[in-house]
Amino acid sequence: MRGRVKSTVAEERQASTRGRLARLCGIVVVLATLAALISLGTWQMQRLAWKEGLLTAIAERRSKPPVDLAAIEALVAEGGDIEYRTVTVSGRYLNNRERHFFATHQGRTGYYIYTPLELSDGSFVFINRGFVPFDAKEPETRKAGQLTGAQTVNGLARARLAEKPSWVVPENDLKKNIFYWKDLDVMAQTDGLPAGKVRPFFIDADATQIPGTLPVGGVTQFELPNNHLQYAVTWYGLAGALVVISGVFVFRRKTQGQ
Repeated sequence: MRGRVKSTVAEERQASTRGRLARLCGIVVVLATLAALISLGTWQMQRLAWKEGLLTAIAERRSKPPVDLAAIEALVAEGGDIEYRTVTVSGRYLNNRERHFFATHQGRTGYYIYTPLELSDGSFVFINRGFVPFDAKEPETRKAGQLTGAQTVNGLARARLAEKPSWVVPENDLKKNIFYWKDLDVMAQTDGLPAGKVRPFFIDADATQIPGTLPVGGVTQFELPNNHLQYAVTWYGLAGALVVISGVFVFRRKTQGQ
């Protein structure tokens, strides 16, 4: 009889110990999850502040008077941000060396036309002249837009890419002259432009209309996705829900225990 009592007491103690461990593990899991949710919400708020600052900076740059290429190159040399800075440049288009970048514009699929502009000092800068639909890929289909002679281009400076932006982006199809990402070095090499003579950035031409209307300029996209506030509210909301559910659970346990 005494042996059975001792066994029962031991079992109750073990059960009590397991219960305390389970509650402790539950508390740790809840606190860790809560900390993760709050951290995610806070990170999204930080991203929101960064994105709003970026959009403000872009708006300010677009409103400033255009600068020349020397000013843009000085920024590049200093490691500064040249994105969306207004710029003006003069030169002569090498229309027979345009590169075609796969793109969509206003719901249509086609290409952005990147044409080297030869400058007075013998250097070159690639100009994103704008959009053409699929059936206007070949230059002979839009001869009126193949501007000749001295040209002045107003537009926005765009930084070069150091590498392919994502593994999901296809490789550039050099045989068909179709680029899926803006590899400046390859654009210059396949164009046969002298090494070291190509400026290390692009320029997006503005929407100034040209004869024949193609390419359509002014294709730079400014509407960057900014959903960080929604994400932050979601994460904070989940954290609040976890607190409420945990509180209800603890309250019921105490009530049942009483």
